[in-house]
Amino acid sequence: MTDKNIDLHSIGPSEAGFQIPALFVGHGSPMNAIEDTEFSRLWMNIGRSLPRPKAILCISAHWETDGMRVTAMENPRTIHDFSGFPKPLFEMEYPAPGSPDLAQWIQEILGPTVSLDFDWGIDHGAWSVLCRMYPEADIPVVQLSLDRTKTPASHYELGKALRVLRRRGVLVVGSGNIVHNLRELVWKDVAYDWAVAFDERVKELILSGDHESLIHYERLGESALRSVPTPEHFLPLLYILALHDPKEAVTFFAEKVTLGSISMRSLMLGQDL
Repeated sequence: MTDKNIDLHSIGPSEAGFQIPALFVGHGSPMNAIEDTEFSRLWMNIGRSLPRPKAILCISAHWETDGMRVTAMENPRTIHDFSGFPKPLFEMEYPAPGSPDLAQWIQEILGPTVSLDFDWGIDHGAWSVLCRMYPEADIPVVQLSLDRTKTPASHYELGKALRVLRRRGVLVVGSGNIVHNLRELVWKDVAYDWAVAFDERVKELILSGDHESLIHYERLGESALRSVPTPEHFLPLLYILALHDPKEAVTFFAEKVTLGSISMRSLMLGQDL
């Protein structure tokens, strides 16, 4: 059986009861893909520490659509969806295979309103992280889009429906940033007080299991509104929180706000670092 045609519906006896971890990664600047940074080194270590997944489902802040889509091509292209960065970043390729089988199964799980997509590929919200975690690009990658017509509560409920994937060896990765305000970004390793305050508040709510407050993040005050001026970088976090089993560990890594208004805080469900 090849990786492209993985049998996600069957579990061998040795895997019974096993649930692969899930990740939310604060991806920050795409330069982490090609530069040796504290974040790229952490992502490399995470990739080495995890059980090898059968496939990866990535929910990236950088793919918003009207209606939900899932990539279903066998060989997704590498998308360079940014500007103003050096040439080596535009030359970066992440030639991971896709998985039509996984895409079709996700469509079955989430319902017929999810359409199969053959145009998108792997955007930098996904490959800038995965190229560090799995540099061989030999694990199938599928992306699920963020439906901009849905509420945060709806996104969270969709995340719950994806829990079964973890029991089938699929690594679910949410890629975004808890604090993401490009209008107030500065190219220095500094952090605004309001950004740090919101980032810490989100950590507290995650540890207390108060997902409801995070779903309605806009009620958390001025620091929340300033930290999340648009929802697309925050929504991937809700998908990962929806996958959480209250009995399993939540471990934080890359606990830092940088560039003034970008939180790199990341978390893992189900495994200690």
